[in-house]
Amino acid sequence: MNNTLKTMPILLPRDNIDKTKWSVVSCDQFTSQRAYWKKLDEFVGDEPSTLRLIFPEVYLEDGDSDARIENIKQKMHSYIKNNVFKQMDNKFVLVERDTKYGKKSIGIVANVDLDDFIYDGSKESPIRSTEGVVEDRIPPRLKIRSGAPIELPHIILLIDDREEAIIEDLFENREQLTKLYDFDLNMEGGHLRGFAIDSNKVIDAFRRLEDTDLQIEKYGKVTNFVFAVGDGNHSLATAKAHWEIIKPTLSESEKQNHPARYALCEIENLHCDGIEFEPIHRCVFGAKEDLIVELSQKLSGTGKLEIEYDKVVTVLDMPISTPQAIAEIEKIVADYVKSHKGTSVDYIHGEENLLAVASEAKAVAIKMPAIDKADLFQYVLDHGALCKKSFSMGEAEEKRYYFEAKKI
Repeated sequence: MNNTLKTMPILLPRDNIDKTKWSVVSCDQFTSQRAYWKKLDEFVGDEPSTLRLIFPEVYLEDGDSDARIENIKQKMHSYIKNNVFKQMDNKFVLVERDTKYGKKSIGIVANVDLDDFIYDGSKESPIRSTEGVVEDRIPPRLKIRSGAPIELPHIILLIDDREEAIIEDLFENREQLTKLYDFDLNMEGGHLRGFAIDSNKVIDAFRRLEDTDLQIEKYGKVTNFVFAVGDGNHSLATAKAHWEIIKPTLSESEKQNHPARYALCEIENLHCDGIEFEPIHRCVFGAKEDLIVELSQKLSGTGKLEIEYDKVVTVLDMPISTPQAIAEIEKIVADYVKSHKGTSVDYIHGEENLLAVASEAKAVAIKMPAIDKADLFQYVLDHGALCKKSFSMGEAEEKRYYFEAKKI
């Protein structure tokens, strides 16, 4: 773990930038709600904003991806040329986030070594995926990243600090730190504060996770597993794939400090009260009652699954094991979509959003079960990654907002 965290320059918007317009929610939210992104676009207007540096996934199927990606890269270069960013050296960022739901989360924005991450699970590594990575989702994201001068993170890594003795201790002393930003987020995102913190102090604090006696107490064995990907599995996998393309072109000395080797992430403690695992629901467009019949025939167990279609609610049996239930539902839905032309599935954060989207499109809404966050590290150690889209850290409005950036 000593080498997993790396001190690399972090880019912040200059003080004269409107932070509320600058910071926007992660690109993989509200993927079936264009009205959200239209309203955000109108709010931002012509002001500098991370909205101009990302590809909201709601637009992925529009057929203008190449032009949109080119505009993103041009805007990145323009922001660099016009000094929209200021550079911070030898520091990480201590982040405090309040949401409209009354929850608070704290974390550390830091650079991690992509050589310590193997997303396919073929080898044990300090950073591990918690959900299956869909390989065909990497090339489109790689296209955006290739040739881009900077990255903006919505990746959240989790640590299993049950004593709350690392990030929480650093947060307790935040009044001694330089405040970098303090502002309201747009679109009901809550409030965000950031403090500059010495990177070496953070690295020293995180060494507690290497204690072998503590690992044996928690997991029954010694492990190099320190960071679980809580959010942004595919974004981190894309950063890794991009680095693997660049790596062979470099000398050994160049590899050591090349900016593409390191990804900017926010690190949070799994046991923070503000972190809640929410289910990621399935909305199946073009499906009919036959999907509900198929689910009822193929699922069994003492758990209960609620499905809504055309304002009618159906309750089905499902496995009591949440990971097993999610995996079985995902397979049934995937097989159904594959065999029924004109159907598709979207993954929706928040039950209210799910029902709104399903009602408008007359789609089948599957209300997925929630995973117990306390089981995450042990499950990944024992079984590997969960199936894709197994959980979400909070509702859609609570997802990470872009703010910091890093050259790649």
